Amino acid sequence: MILSKNEITELMRTDPSLVEDMIDPETQIQVNGCELTVDRVFEFAGRGSIAFENSERVLAECTELSFDEDGGDGWIDLPAGSYKIVSGEIVHIPKDMIAIARPRSSLLRCGASVETAVWDAGYEGRSECLLIVFNKHGFRLKKGARVLQLLFLRLESGTEGYRGAYQGYLG
Repeated sequence: MILSKNEITELMRTDPSLVEDMIDPETQIQVNGCELTVDRVFEFAGRGSIAFENSERVLAECTELSFDEDGGDGWIDLPAGSYKIVSGEIVHIPKDMIAIARPRSSLLRCGASVETAVWDAGYEGRSECLLIVFNKHGFRLKKGARVLQLLFLRLESGTEGYRGAYQGYLG
């Protein structure tokens, strides 16, 4: 079951750490989820690789881009391509839930999208996502923009929780 705004709001009353560092919870908690914002943007500067064994995993090198390239007003102009973004919020997924994110429709209407992995039960930290700019004219993004909606799904029973390499990632 996907949690509603009322359920998320009630959950955050009892556990305010569910989503920390929101700019404006009134705006970010939506009918069916919680919107996450962009804090940092990176350009891929090398290739990565994965295999079955995590010991063979090599993350792609990245270079951080500045939001102030356009006169210091917090905007960045991104040409068509793919970028890694880091959320401004820190999430703490309970062990009886998972979360899945979808791009905001405004992002899609601009010719861009966000791809994410599943937020596992028990995961804590900031989120990294893949921002893809399909629009051949590029895309303009402001720091703190709401780009995706995190949907919380309750599990029928709790689980031991995420224990992977990205646990506690704060970007």
